Amino acid sequence: METREIFLKVKKAAEEKKAFDLVILDLRGLFPFSDYWIICSGSSLIQTKVIAEEIVRQTKLEKVYPLHVEGEESGEWILIDYGTVMIHVFREEERIFYQLEKLWRQARLVYSEKEHVNLLDEMG
Repeated sequence: METREIFLKVKKAAEEKKAFDLVILDLRGLFPFSDYWIICSGSSLIQTKVIAEEIVRQTKLEKVYPLHVEGEESGEWILIDYGTVMIHVFREEERIFYQLEKLWRQARLVYSEKEHVNLLDEMG
């Protein structure tokens, strides 16, 4: 599965479970462990867990398996590691606190509904 297809699958799964403020950052050359981050929010611990579970379920249907999942017990910040793509599912309060987009502001913004940016088609 190509990176763009992973993005679309993750985006669809997250949106189906009412995730909001989904952002995709291109961290190539900035972060040594992955090329892209997908960040989204849920309004409660239950919702973040459901979003993460749906992302993993839908990618597994495509024979794409996470290398590691972390934080699913607490649900405050769930990290799903697919190697070159990392997904961060935050409860809204933790996302505001950690401000990953601000911390990695030098990263290229690939997708953000809030910022009206959608460069997914450019990825081929």
